[in-house]
Amino acid sequence: MRKDLGEKPLIYPQPVLLVGTYDADGVPNLMTAAWGCVWGFKEVEINLSIDHKTSQNIRLHKAFTLSMATQDVITAADYVGLVSGKKVVDKIEQAGFHDEPAVHVYAPLFRELPLTLECKVLTMYQNEKKDDFRVVGEVVNASVDEAILDENGVVDPAKLKAVSYAPDGHYYVLCAEKVGHAFQDGKALIKKQGS
Repeated sequence: MRKDLGEKPLIYPQPVLLVGTYDADGVPNLMTAAWGCVWGFKEVEINLSIDHKTSQNIRLHKAFTLSMATQDVITAADYVGLVSGKKVVDKIEQAGFHDEPAVHVYAPLFRELPLTLECKVLTMYQNEKKDDFRVVGEVVNASVDEAILDENGVVDPAKLKAVSYAPDGHYYVLCAEKVGHAFQDGKALIKKQGS
């Protein structure tokens, strides 16, 4: 039996994203974003409030970094989502993060975040009536801590331990159990020609 839950964008897993930016004085900021996704082959999209410091920084520099929160930093990731960079200037230090400049865009990387996308802004959309600021960024580089790579140099989900936000208001480590082989398993259902 199915039940209607109304107009809720329940796509799960929903990654806990961390957006890094610099302000006008070059001070790093990091915030947690609940709404974001892969937008295309080399693009990501995030949706923020218009008044966030991060939104102001993105409008200013047209660049940001995007990381997934991991099990190891979930308390700090939650903290930078609760506290505004407008009010707490040392929130990066309070969270225990250590920043360094990204190589390919004017935005900070954080050593504690093992997978980071360096993004330049392609498009921005702002709707003041809905307090909606949407940004599409082109991924110009993905930098990773080698500790999360497998023997083939590919990100290993079991080592990354990325965290997802669930509709029940809790964080969960994303499952790292292999359950299939992409672009292979479905071939069993493809009918052979001439049969």
